[in-house]
Amino acid sequence: MDISEFAQVVINWLDQNQSQFIEMADQIWRTPELAWKEFKSSRLQADFLQKEGFSVTWNVGDLNTAFIAEWGEGKPILGFIGEYDALPGLSQKNQPTKEAIDDGGPGHGCGHNLLGTGAVASAVAVQKWLKSNGKSGTVRYYGCPAEEKGSGKVFMARAGAFNDLDAALNFHPSSINMPAKGGAVGVNAIYFRFFGQSAHAGGAPHKGRSALDAVELMNVGVNYLREHVKDDVRMHYIITEGGKAPNIVPEQAEVYYFIRAAKPDYLAEVVERVHKVAEGAALMTETTVEIRFEEGCSALLSNHYLADLQYQAMQLIGPIKFTQEEIDFAQTINNAFPGTNSDYIDDMIEYYKPSPEIVAALDEYRDQPLVGRNFIALDERIIATGSTDVGDLSQIVPVSMLETTCFSTGCPGHSWGNVATGGMSIGHRGMMHAAKIMAVTAVELYSDPSHLVKIRQEFEQKTGGKPYVPMIPEDAKPPRYEPDGDQTPEE
Repeated sequence: MDISEFAQVVINWLDQNQSQFIEMADQIWRTPELAWKEFKSSRLQADFLQKEGFSVTWNVGDLNTAFIAEWGEGKPILGFIGEYDALPGLSQKNQPTKEAIDDGGPGHGCGHNLLGTGAVASAVAVQKWLKSNGKSGTVRYYGCPAEEKGSGKVFMARAGAFNDLDAALNFHPSSINMPAKGGAVGVNAIYFRFFGQSAHAGGAPHKGRSALDAVELMNVGVNYLREHVKDDVRMHYIITEGGKAPNIVPEQAEVYYFIRAAKPDYLAEVVERVHKVAEGAALMTETTVEIRFEEGCSALLSNHYLADLQYQAMQLIGPIKFTQEEIDFAQTINNAFPGTNSDYIDDMIEYYKPSPEIVAALDEYRDQPLVGRNFIALDERIIATGSTDVGDLSQIVPVSMLETTCFSTGCPGHSWGNVATGGMSIGHRGMMHAAKIMAVTAVELYSDPSHLVKIRQEFEQKTGGKPYVPMIPEDAKPPRYEPDGDQTPEE
C-alpha cells in the first residue's frame, strides 16, 4: 500500500467519524471559557482521549487546565497541539447578524473550539491507523491553555513537555487554506507601576509627587524611542490606573506595555531600554517605579520542509466545497463589516506579494465570501507583528502553522463574525479539513522517517544550535484558578 492509500484510510476514518468531533467543537463553543479557566473544555477532550486508549497526564507546567494525552511507544514521537480558550466580550448567537447570547460574555472569536478539536480528531485518526497497521510510534495530544494570554505553552515548555518531540502539528482557523512558512515576533508584557506622594492638587501641589506624571513622561519617552529601534519592533500600551480624582495628586499610577521584536536577543535589548525610560521618568518626577513582568513568548519559526509536506497532503485531499447556504451565511457577515469581498484579496496580494500565478488564483475569489481552494504558503518572506506562544514550541521542536478556512473573507480576527462561523458548518468544514491534512502529514512522517531527518536539519540550521530560553523569569508562576464545582482536572 503506497502513501496515497495510507492517507485515504485516515481521510475515510475522519469522514466517517466527524460527527463526534463536530459535537465536541460545538460543546466547547457553547460553553466558552477564558484563559487559565478552561476546566470544562480540557476535561471534555481529556476524557474522550482516555476512552480512546490514551494515557492522560494533568497539571503540565503547573497549569491545572493543561494535559498531555499519549498513545503508543517508541519513535517517532509526533505532537498534535491543541488550544481551547475563548476571548472576553465576544458572546454571539449562531447566526450571521450580531447578537450576543450573554451580553459581555466570552466567545470563541479565534476559533479555538475548532483548533483543539481538530487536533484531537487528527491524533485519534493517526492512532487508529498505527494500530491497524501494526506500526510503532508515539502519538501525543497537548491540551494547551491560555494561548490568548501568550503564556500557556511557555510554562509547559519550561517544564520540558515538548523536549522529546520529533515534530509538532497544529493549525489555526483562518479565511484561507495554506500551510505557513512565515514567522512572528516575540513579546514581553510588562506592568510599570509608579509610586508618588498624594497632595491637594489645588491647595498644595508642591507637596505632591505625581505618579501619573511619571506614567505620561514614560509614554512620551517610549514614543521617542520608536524612532531608534528596528522596523519589526512594536510597542503599545494602555494606562490601567491614573489616579482617583483631578483634585488629588495621584499617589499611584500604572501603565501596561506589550513590547514585540522578531529576535529574542533584540527583544531583550529593547525591553532593557524601556526599563531605562521608566527609571528616567521616575527620576524626573521624584517617584519610584515597580516593574512587574506579566507574560512573554518567543518568536515563531516555521519549518518549511514540514509546510511543504502539508501542502502535498492538501493537494491529495482537495479543496473545501461550501454549500450555497454557507456562502450566503458568510456574505451576510461580510456585509456587516466595512469594505467588499474584493478588499480581502487585495489585502492578501499587497501583504504577501505572491507570484502572478497565485494572484490569478486569488482573483477567482474576488466576489466570494469564502475561499475553499488550497494555496501554497504565501508568507515565506513575512514576519507577522502579532505574537503567539506557538513561538516557544517552535524554538524547541519543528512546527508549521497550518491555516484552514473557518471564517468569511471580510471578517476581522477576534470578532463576533468569527464566533458565528466557528459554531456552524463553515467552521466544522475547516476544522475537519485541517484534521485530514495533519493526519495525512503524520502518516507520511511515520511511514518515511527520513522526512524527519530533513525537518530536523532545517530546524537546527534556523536555531543555530542555541538552547531554548523561556521569555518568562525563572520564578514566574502561572495564574491558578479553581473550577466552580468540586471536581478539578487533577482528580
